[in-house]
Amino acid sequence: MTAAAAASSRSTAAQPGPVILTLEGITRVHGEGAQQVRALDGVDLTVRMGELVAVMGPSGSGKSTLLNLAGGLDTPTDGTVRLAKDVLSDLNATGRAALRRRRIGYVFQDFNLIPALTAAENVALPRELDGVRTRRARREALAALTEVEMADVAERFPDELSGGQQQRVAIARALVGPRRLLLADEPTGALDSVTGEAVMRVLRARVDAGAAGLLVTHEPRFAAWADRTVFLRDGVVVDATEPDRPEDLLTAAGPRRRDLR
Repeated sequence: MTAAAAASSRSTAAQPGPVILTLEGITRVHGEGAQQVRALDGVDLTVRMGELVAVMGPSGSGKSTLLNLAGGLDTPTDGTVRLAKDVLSDLNATGRAALRRRRIGYVFQDFNLIPALTAAENVALPRELDGVRTRRARREALAALTEVEMADVAERFPDELSGGQQQRVAIARALVGPRRLLLADEPTGALDSVTGEAVMRVLRARVDAGAAGLLVTHEPRFAAWADRTVFLRDGVVVDATEPDRPEDLLTAAGPRRRDLR
């Protein structure tokens, strides 16, 4: 799909709903003394239901750190991360893990599917780990696979699937059950351009159906599918844009810092 078609998809989608993810004054410092690295420095960002936000920036700019903090895989040195009304730093490690299982889905570049499990079993696994009965988890998994047009591969194992099919299964796993926040870290990085476009189409459809998405990508043509693109440089938000053309993304990052609410 062209960038114009992606823009058309955004314009015909429902208006974004309430804020689901809030980052306020987020700073993350690694190491101490001379070895100290400030991965993020005072970042503000919100994501609403029905909104896909892309994050771009050079290697080392803080993109993956931002995603890890948003999902509770890491905690900020300073600042607050909220999922709806829940402050993640108020939860212990067990509480954050439970919150991720129930409300946050991750999609990774390398799929992270378990080779010994079928597609349906991979998708059902987070629900079963959360105590859902196997039969119900199976029903929810099949519903999620149907939504990403992968129901026909439910009984296949990951090594029997193409890269694009594996990524679609990973998307189904990320949003099975009640979870509605999708965090995607370079989900098209291991795919060719055609398959990458197909995966972005699935992500866009899930967000248009009411989920919220935060996407890390190096590719302007994939960021063009987002409602907003946030640029990071040296741990600082330097700009944001709502592009109609992917080439807009190549020149949008400027010296300005913004509160991206």
